[in-house]
Amino acid sequence: MKPGRASQTAVLVCMARAASHGATPVARFTDPTALTLLPADARARVERFRAGVEPKGLRGRVADTFLDRRAKMMVVRTVAIDDAVRAVLSPQLVILGAGLDGRAWRMHELRDAVVFEVDHPDSQRDKRARVGALTQAARKVRFVPVDFERDDLDGALTAAGHDPARPTTWIWEGVVMYLALADIESTLAVIARRSAAQSRLIVAYHSPALMLRLVGVVVRRLGEPLRSAFTADAMRALLAKHGFGVVQDEDLPTLGAALGSEIGRATRVLKHLRIATADSLLPTP
Repeated sequence: MKPGRASQTAVLVCMARAASHGATPVARFTDPTALTLLPADARARVERFRAGVEPKGLRGRVADTFLDRRAKMMVVRTVAIDDAVRAVLSPQLVILGAGLDGRAWRMHELRDAVVFEVDHPDSQRDKRARVGALTQAARKVRFVPVDFERDDLDGALTAAGHDPARPTTWIWEGVVMYLALADIESTLAVIARRSAAQSRLIVAYHSPALMLRLVGVVVRRLGEPLRSAFTADAMRALLAKHGFGVVQDEDLPTLGAALGSEIGRATRVLKHLRIATADSLLPTP
């Protein structure tokens, strides 16, 4: 991220969810919060896209094609993570790198949960300026400003009231690929220390692939270069090292195919995108 500016990849991800809301054959996907959470210029772009207005010039057509493909990718990623959250319904949900995530305002299954939104202060400031227009679904939402490369995540969560004695679901959706291994390890160490029995960790990550070269060019221009990639075996070993056992790890094409032929075709080239769900290996009392 560029200093003083909110994450631009978070905006792109939110645009994709907003573009797909109500416009996909996947009934399990919905995100009525996304359009509201976008800054005005991005919201206008999505509204034009949803209205089917023809973009001007080659650059506009390329941008719309990119948005369309990313929108279908986000349908798969969102459904997979939502399903993993619903399967356990922990009393605490920590979203690491929350960006413009709307789960605390759209998932009514979180009505008994405390949601901790952890993100860079610059991104969090912009989100909090817009989130007041939404109706909260979670019991409580606590904003935890943290720069993952510099700040004390453990101390910040303690100050926000996170209880390590109670089960927690952790969502690490759009951060790992932008962190070096040392920063990933230090965050996992905090997660491990703060995870009681029956906790769950959901991680979206990149596996090595040629496609990453193209993705890397795009995000580097946004000031958010890619810094990590793992094979499924390497991710399994890394999570086990920190006390979590993988219960599912699938690539986006596999997850997409399960949602229907249209989504499956749209995501077939995204084998480098994977989502791992892992549960705490601590014995249940």
